[in-house]
Amino acid sequence: MSEPFLEFVDLASERLGASVVAANDEFFGEKDRLIAGSPPVWKDGLYTDRGKWVDGWETRRRRESGHDWCVIRFGAPGIVRGIDVETTHFKGNYPEACAIDVSDGAGLTFAGGSEAAWHEVLPQTRLTGDAHNLFPIDQAPCASHVRLRIFPDGGVARLRVYGEVIPDWPRLRRRGQIDLAAVEHGGIVVASSDMFFGHRHNLIMPGEAQTMADGWETRRRRGGGHDWTIVRLGAAGTIERIEVDTRHFKGNAPGACSLEGCAVPSRHPAGGEVIWREMLTRTALQPDARRVFEDEITPLPDVSYVRFNIFPDGGVARLRLFGRPFDSAQGRPFGGAQDKSA
Repeated sequence: MSEPFLEFVDLASERLGASVVAANDEFFGEKDRLIAGSPPVWKDGLYTDRGKWVDGWETRRRRESGHDWCVIRFGAPGIVRGIDVETTHFKGNYPEACAIDVSDGAGLTFAGGSEAAWHEVLPQTRLTGDAHNLFPIDQAPCASHVRLRIFPDGGVARLRVYGEVIPDWPRLRRRGQIDLAAVEHGGIVVASSDMFFGHRHNLIMPGEAQTMADGWETRRRRGGGHDWTIVRLGAAGTIERIEVDTRHFKGNAPGACSLEGCAVPSRHPAGGEVIWREMLTRTALQPDARRVFEDEITPLPDVSYVRFNIFPDGGVARLRLFGRPFDSAQGRPFGGAQDKSA
């Protein structure tokens, strides 16, 4: 799969806090499986009292006109950029077509729902069975819910809704210091040198990592150099506390790390034409431990991108960058904090 929208965050991920709030039918397969984090599996010979066990959402065979639907609340409000309607393992029982609607939640009800509350972003489109059905989405409004409509019935293994998180910054700024890199605050990991064992997006996901698979991990480096990842912050600001969590990485944690920052670059920060300024000098890390840095930080005002370096390779569960979002109207970090570099 190579669609550009796959680089965005899955707004409907259960890891982000999304939930399936309603469906008109789930006779063969429960609606909650639609957003499960694991890939769908097939269990040969496994049956329930309702029929073959399936790893997905599947409705009964429709004997009257109409269609089936399911509603998901996003883990964070955002703008949808692309959809993956995955029908893996559904071969003779996948829907003929689907449509996608989004809503900001205003006036939304789940007993069918008022059509006035929904905005169609994907009209009725044919599906392929046992496949990833990828659909780019253009000009979608900011939304908090998505509705999958299937025609007329059938099974869908997973629904991934890729997009950009749109935080409520007036509310967040009142909280003072926040994690500027957190995905729920609009942060996104835009590039990395390698992510062979663990995806770069894992670094800024909510909550603590449950296993090594829930972190960012690179392959073993056999030459010189080091690995790195670049995070676009949810809002430009001054970073006051850094947390580097290597929990679960015991024989494969990096030996050390450093952090650099820059303001809004003129081009993609992985392109090389960027002036990076050191915020945390190369510092030793411990396996399976959380390290907090405050006094060690060289603060920079109005940082919007950071480059997190690990030496030489390895795995990190979470990266937290706590600070105050920049108040462009006042020319200082929002909340009254003074710039320590002044």
